[in-house]
Amino acid sequence: MRVLLAPMQGLVDAPMRALLTGMGGVDVCVTEFVRVTHHVLPAKTFYRLCPELLHGGRTPAGAPVLVQLLGSDPVCLADNAARAAELGAPGVDLNFGCQAPTVNRHRGGAILLREPALLYAIVRAVRAATPADVPVTAKMRLGYDDASLALVCAQALEAGGAAEIVVHARTKVEGYRPPAHWDWIARIREAVRVNVVANGEVWTRQDARACLAASGSRDVMLGRGLVARPDLARQIVADARSEAAPALDWPAMQPVVWRMWALLQDYADGAYPQARLKQWLALVAQAFPAARPLLQAVRRCATAGEVEAHLQAPAFWAP
Repeated sequence: MRVLLAPMQGLVDAPMRALLTGMGGVDVCVTEFVRVTHHVLPAKTFYRLCPELLHGGRTPAGAPVLVQLLGSDPVCLADNAARAAELGAPGVDLNFGCQAPTVNRHRGGAILLREPALLYAIVRAVRAATPADVPVTAKMRLGYDDASLALVCAQALEAGGAAEIVVHARTKVEGYRPPAHWDWIARIREAVRVNVVANGEVWTRQDARACLAASGSRDVMLGRGLVARPDLARQIVADARSEAAPALDWPAMQPVVWRMWALLQDYADGAYPQARLKQWLALVAQAFPAARPLLQAVRRCATAGEVEAHLQAPAFWAP
């Protein structure tokens, strides 16, 4: 069993990948998407979204980080995949799942699930342009409006040369609304021979157990659930091995929050660390209601010093 960290745009950046892989249980990460349009992107663009390329393509904890590309031009995507491989990407992932309206209006992400032939052409071109030892994978939703083309799309990805397919078990129109249709992942698994990774609406170890049972997949990709509860991957792996892994309570999250703050400050200056910490704590508060007072206090902070004063205050870490 493997646990993969989902490529969530505007949320899972290098500091988040470092934090979550450092917690244990995560085997593979995927970057936020690299938007590909009409030209080969400069190295600095890849390094900005995947600074791990400067360190062997791995997080500090050693998890490989695949570079995800998003676009609709097979030739341009292939050229950029070759560039990513030259820069040391341990794998290239293709985004056919993004549901952002702006992305879809510009023929990127989930809108391409209406065109299985184009999916095939993209994967085939990217596979041909990258070294044989660099895997090409793909992430898809069940479809755009509905799941009527889900099996055809998955088969097109496989035929093009995708080594693995991650299936977010919802359509674009469904967005992130529960439930995720894990039974559809099982149908896709029956339609292709490559490995299919289950994704969607896994917030607890019980959700993971149910997802894997319904989908028949051996691997799971975690998104918001892992960001909200950083020890979730570790819990899921322990559960699969019938081992004990007590979940962190809110007081035990204090060093985790401090670690995230330090990672953000090392990564960028200006307003970035505070903005990302506030964004992350908003998700954390969904899993840890006791985090809400700290979230409200940090939201009012104007300086890094104010943030750190709150992080040090014992009152915010009471169970």
